[in-house]
Amino acid sequence: MQSKILELLRGVGDGFISGEDIAGKLGVSRTAVWKHIKELKEAGYDIVSQPHRGYALREAPDILLPNELKPLLNTVTIGSDIIHYDSIPSSNNEAKKLAFAGAKDGTVVVAEEQGAGKGRLSRGWFSPHGKGIWFSVIIRPPFLPQDAPKCTLMAAVAIVRAARKYGLDVGIKWPNDILYDGKKLVGILTEMNAEMERINYIVIGTGINVNLWPEDFPEDVRDIATSLAMAKGEAIPRKELFAHILNAFDDLYQAVLREGFAPVLDEWRKYTITLGRLVNVIGVNETFYGTAVDIDSDGALLIETDDGIKRVLAGDVSIRPRNEDGSSAKY
Repeated sequence: MQSKILELLRGVGDGFISGEDIAGKLGVSRTAVWKHIKELKEAGYDIVSQPHRGYALREAPDILLPNELKPLLNTVTIGSDIIHYDSIPSSNNEAKKLAFAGAKDGTVVVAEEQGAGKGRLSRGWFSPHGKGIWFSVIIRPPFLPQDAPKCTLMAAVAIVRAARKYGLDVGIKWPNDILYDGKKLVGILTEMNAEMERINYIVIGTGINVNLWPEDFPEDVRDIATSLAMAKGEAIPRKELFAHILNAFDDLYQAVLREGFAPVLDEWRKYTITLGRLVNVIGVNETFYGTAVDIDSDGALLIETDDGIKRVLAGDVSIRPRNEDGSSAKY
């Protein structure tokens, strides 16, 4: 109902529409209209009212509300449901609960703030209120469980597509980070619930530093983290950016369902900053170095070493660029 009221308010531009007209168009009482308008104001919408003229929308909040996002989407699956939270411990944990309870393919969980955001290898992710896009997507694909790690690459490509609409030359560090000028902008965490030959659901969690400035970051990450706003030199409209991401995500997901992952992997190769680099591979049971030469059809990284090509899986290791003296460097 609120989305329909917003549509009517936007339809009159800078003008007014009466509560009576809204009630008549939507088939509800004027009291119901007033209650919905009140709730929209409490959510941050600047709606003014004047006697004998009605209501006018002056400004919408920079909040990632379903009412704001839906008109910007042209997706088939992704964003079919959007569940918004002001604050949540972890969008991935919430998405997993919803997926287990039957949430449909393409459901998106997004939060203005995360209290316990998490990245790969149990690392934390700083997720302050209103400064980024902290979200998780639930998908229920028909492909096999061994294809699930490639969903991380798919999500990375979607985000790079969206970021480049703002003129930002960002790149993907295998397997799950997006960087600008050597500093981290985005982290992606993919989790799966599956049986031997069937995926029940995949949750792809993403944290994007959008409108953070240096003073917003904790001191321990200021040297390694950045934001889209810092890269561009001005704030980025979060709703518009998020819509670009979801639209790109859906476009890629539909392509994967039709054609498999090969086109996604080809596009990932265009955007990566890992291939062609000398890297240190730091694993639990093994550490070695070599040149990252490609990814295979499973999305595994191929490292050329003195002992031949080694295949590296995302869940096992950290990848660091290698200095001439053998030490690990920053990207």
